[in-house]
Amino acid sequence: MDAAAHFGHRLRTVRKAHKLKIGQLADKVDIGVKHLGRLERGEKHPSFELIMNLAQAMNVSPATFFEFESFEDDPRILRKDFDQLLAGRDAKQLHHARRLLAVFFNS
Repeated sequence: MDAAAHFGHRLRTVRKAHKLKIGQLADKVDIGVKHLGRLERGEKHPSFELIMNLAQAMNVSPATFFEFESFEDDPRILRKDFDQLLAGRDAKQLHHARRLLAVFFNS
């Protein structure tokens, strides 16, 4: 999968997580539904301005669209990733994360 396809997949995932239909998001950023569909399928490359508008419309960082799945095998790097995810979290958030991990590993 190339970068445009990864971007499009991530865009679709974020849109659906925000419970937006493709037409709703297209209206918010003032583009056609077909164009947005092409972006989500990785057939078109978005402009910088469009990336910024999409992020603003869904109230996310533009970087969100570039958080592609990586399949890292090195446990040290994976632990570092976990540390970064948990850095700056308060006690309540850490307890919640611990409970989720416990459910996942004990199931």
